Amino acid sequence: MSNGTLWAVLCAVVAVLLFGFAWREAAVVRRLRRGGIATRGVVVDNTQVADDDGHIWVPVIAFHDQQGHRVEFSPRMRGTGMGLATGREVPVVYDGRHPQTARVQVWRHMMGPAVSLLLGGMAFLGAAILIVLKN
Repeated sequence: MSNGTLWAVLCAVVAVLLFGFAWREAAVVRRLRRGGIATRGVVVDNTQVADDDGHIWVPVIAFHDQQGHRVEFSPRMRGTGMGLATGREVPVVYDGRHPQTARVQVWRHMMGPAVSLLLGGMAFLGAAILIVLKN
C-alpha cells in the first residue's frame, strides 16, 4: 500500500466518522424538536475554556426540569459569535428522561454542531478524493 493510498484511506475513515457524528447530532435535534420539552433558561455564568485557538468563553445555562430539579449545561456549539451574555434568558428544549441533552433553541445552537461536523466530513472526503486522483 503506497503512502498516498494510506493517507486517502485515513481521510476517508475520518470523513465517515464525522458523518456518523453529524448524523447522531441531527438525530438528537430531531428527537428534541418532536418530543422535547420547551422551557426558558438563564445564562448564569460564562466560563473560560482552552481551545485550539486559545481561550474562549462558554456560557453556562440553568433551567428547571419538570421535576423541579435545577439543570445546568453548556451549549455544544462554541466559538466566535456563539456567546450569550450572563443574565440573558434563552429558550431551551430538553428530553424529559435526559435533561442534560438540553439545547438552546436557536438555529445556530441547534443545528450548528451537525452542520459543522458535516462540513468537516465533506472536507476530509474531498481530501481523500484528491489524494486518490493525484496518485
